[in-house]
Amino acid sequence: MTELRDTVVAEAVPAPRSAQPRNPVRARPLLARVNAVATLLVAVDCAAWLTAVARTEPGPVGAAVTALALAGVRTGGRVHRRRLWLSWLQDLPRSVTATALAFALVTAVGLLAGMESERTAEMQEVVLLFAVLGECARPAVFAFGRWGRRRLRRCDRAVVVGSGRIGGELVRTMLEHPEFGLLPVGVAAAVPDPVPSGLPVERIEGDLTDAITRLRAGTVILAPAEDGDGAIVDAAITAHRLGCVTLVLPHLFELCSDGPGVDRLRSYPLVWLGGAPTRRPSWWVKRAVETTLAAAALVLLAPVIAVCALAVAVESGFPVFFRQVRVGMDGRTFLLYKLRSVRPSVVDDSQTRWSVAGDSRVGPVGRFLRRSSLDELPQLWNVVRGDMALVGPRPERPVFVHEFSAVHDLYWARHRVPTGLTGLAQVHGLRGDTSIADRARYDNYYIANWSLWLDVKIIILTVGELLCRRQR
Repeated sequence: MTELRDTVVAEAVPAPRSAQPRNPVRARPLLARVNAVATLLVAVDCAAWLTAVARTEPGPVGAAVTALALAGVRTGGRVHRRRLWLSWLQDLPRSVTATALAFALVTAVGLLAGMESERTAEMQEVVLLFAVLGECARPAVFAFGRWGRRRLRRCDRAVVVGSGRIGGELVRTMLEHPEFGLLPVGVAAAVPDPVPSGLPVERIEGDLTDAITRLRAGTVILAPAEDGDGAIVDAAITAHRLGCVTLVLPHLFELCSDGPGVDRLRSYPLVWLGGAPTRRPSWWVKRAVETTLAAAALVLLAPVIAVCALAVAVESGFPVFFRQVRVGMDGRTFLLYKLRSVRPSVVDDSQTRWSVAGDSRVGPVGRFLRRSSLDELPQLWNVVRGDMALVGPRPERPVFVHEFSAVHDLYWARHRVPTGLTGLAQVHGLRGDTSIADRARYDNYYIANWSLWLDVKIIILTVGELLCRRQR
């Protein structure tokens, strides 16, 4: 008997608190998230570029090329990123590398566009002068940032989650060195006495979501847990849902080297976790593109849907559309639309019956619709309405969400993003009577690694699977 069947027939137990879908609460207002040092670094770059352009006079085209090259490369290189360790020497290699790439880019543009050598030289001069002016001003920005954190206490309120000993050391380090921009306000740990006496922070024993909101914390630091690693993962997901900056102290932090995404709190390396996908600007691009594609697909496929609906009506009568309650983002329910593939019966068991495989109520038309996935075309309307996305974790019925959340770790966490018409689990063959644990792992991997390109890949794989009729 498969793992899925064991899950479905398992005795229903109350889902743990972490398994319950939770509505996200914005921990801080948007203006409180603006980082002064990052803003000043952007201002320094703008001033350096304007000065270089005024001094060199490369013309409108040259000015535009240098602006796009510098802005694109330095933004992509995260030169203006938010950071804990304000050190010009530490950041110098990254900044110089980004400017060097911009220099190479403007040179290539000049050569490929056939510009006069004087114009190309002027653009190169703009970049070189920009580098000199910018790097001369950046140390002052870092020094001002450290001064503001120490004297004005311009620090982000932080909650530490994890081991008692290490948590206490992190709290003491933040209190003694405010120049790193963190003010500890609470510690949550599974072990007794997590905080040494005398440290002015609150011990958090209740719900972490409520504590973060009440303490107005903007940063959550996850320390290695002496036990209960699952609680650390739950805390990370909670922090993401609340829009907090999430930093992780690795287990072998003594051996962790500096690299992309690694910051320093004195001698402690902290890894920055990516923010929630739904809070990125690219997510709005995803939503706009998917809505447009779904609306266009509905128009183009309307004749196909009409023919399928007519076939359903001829085989088993009306209604031809089937509505079912499913769980979407943040635990909200919605009505999902499908073409009916099962003949109507006196007892409606659609909300509690897992599969209709082998069901005598499924006729030839219904089997064809299910094999070809044509029965799911009306879900394009759900995408247009905003109930679903084209790509995301597949939505499930409330009773199974409750059961699976109680049995499978982090099944509840897949509701951090909108559910989808297709997903990463489905293109890897996880349809029908397959492992729910594997589906949850794929769905959480998708959320952690989401990008527009990953969505494109999933759509391409879905089309290939439908055309080849694989995994059916």
